[in-house]
Amino acid sequence: MERRILRQVKGYPTQDGAGVHLVRVLGGSTAEDFDPILMLDSFDSTNPADYTAGFPMHPHRGIETISYVYQGAMTHRDSLGNEDTIQSGEVQWMTAGSGILHEEKLPAAQRLLGVQLWLNLPAKDKMAPPAYHSIKSGQIEEIPLEGGKLRLLAGEYEGRKGYGSRYLPLDYYDIHLQPGASATIATDAERSVMAFTLLGDAWIAGEHVTEKTAVKLTSGGIVSIRAADQAAQVLFISSRRLGEPVAWGGPIVMNTRAELDKAFDDLKKGTFLQQGIAY
Repeated sequence: MERRILRQVKGYPTQDGAGVHLVRVLGGSTAEDFDPILMLDSFDSTNPADYTAGFPMHPHRGIETISYVYQGAMTHRDSLGNEDTIQSGEVQWMTAGSGILHEEKLPAAQRLLGVQLWLNLPAKDKMAPPAYHSIKSGQIEEIPLEGGKLRLLAGEYEGRKGYGSRYLPLDYYDIHLQPGASATIATDAERSVMAFTLLGDAWIAGEHVTEKTAVKLTSGGIVSIRAADQAAQVLFISSRRLGEPVAWGGPIVMNTRAELDKAFDDLKKGTFLQQGIAY
């Protein structure tokens, strides 16, 4: 059975960090429908003044942040001692777990284009050790499609394997389609599936979806994607719905208000950071 669109969410311009201009697509009001994806921010600018202020050092707990820079660069530095830069086409994957501090710098580029996702952690893994991992271009397989290609950022696609998520299954594809070209993606019927039109309009599950729009799909075995009259770049994300309560306060996402209060109390007391790993 083909999946259909359950909900469309169009992004809106805003600022975050030290004044970074971005398009916020998913957030608190969409967390239940798009579970386990909590947030999706999109970056798309040819003006370095929009983003070079970056995101100064700040805390996270209870989530994973996954940043995909298709054009441009992002430099990560954290309280574990990691410092790493991803370039065009690469991914940063940070597990906040029990607590981490990190900053993201966005150096000037001809164009900055990409997204950051917040992936919720299951209740049993909220206090997992924090960690950082980057997925470089040489580790990302590009799979030809008729009229396009699929970049396997994480998970699996038709027997091919990319980076494996530790805590939740996650298939993350960057699908490029020439004008009018189409692709049919097979899915586990029980998975929570969404797509995001990073560039260009597309027809997804038979509905027209404009650029910078996220769609949540119903259950089913396949998803059809077709570029409109211009080329399209569509991000496809498949995971497992958690169905757990969400207590969200700024950069921290827990399951109860008491856990959230403890996290902010730990920040005040200087006990927020616990031993982590770097890999």
